Amino acid sequence: MIGRLTGQLAAKNPPQILIDCHGVGYEVDVPMSTFYQLPAPGEAVSLLTHFVVREDAQVLYGFATAAERDAFRQLIRISGVGPRTALAVLSGMGVAELAQAVTAQEAGRLVKVPGIGKKTAERLLLELRGRLGADLGPAAAPAGEAHGDILQALLALGYSDREAAAALKPLPADVGVADGIRLALKALAR
Repeated sequence: MIGRLTGQLAAKNPPQILIDCHGVGYEVDVPMSTFYQLPAPGEAVSLLTHFVVREDAQVLYGFATAAERDAFRQLIRISGVGPRTALAVLSGMGVAELAQAVTAQEAGRLVKVPGIGKKTAERLLLELRGRLGADLGPAAAPAGEAHGDILQALLALGYSDREAAAALKPLPADVGVADGIRLALKALAR
C-alpha cells in the first residue's frame, strides 16, 4: 500500500524515525543499518517501506535499500518470525552477511543477534536456503576458501561480523590464510 516515503526527517529515536511528508508525519521503524545512513533531522530523506496491518496496530517499516526490504519480506514469511524479529536480524547483520550465513548454513552467526536462539536460527537457515543466499549470488559469499577461514579467524578473535567483512573487502582473492589474517588485522588496527 505504501511503498516509499520521501520527505523531511523530523526526528530520530532508534529504531523509530518520523518523516514529515508535506505536513503529515509518518512514524517508521527502521533497522539500525538504515538508521546509521540517515541524514541529520531537518534534511530530506527517502525510504522504501513495508506496511504491516495487524488487529491492534498499523506499522510502517523503512529501508534504505531494496535488498534490505526484500530480505525483511523473506524473513517475515517464515512461520514464527514477525516484523520485530526480522528488524532485529537486519539490525544485527547486513543483508550480505545474512546471505553469507544462509549460504554457509552458519547458525552461530544468527544466534549472535539478540532475540534469536539456536532453534530459531536453524529454522531461519532452513527456510531461507535457496531464497535469500541464492538471490544475492556468489558476490555475497567470500571470494575464496581462504577468505572463509580468515573471516572465521577474525570472528574468533572477537571482531563483529561487520568489522570482519569490512577487513576482507580489500584483500586479494588469491591471498593465503596467514597473510590474509595479518593484512586484515593491520586494516582493523587503523
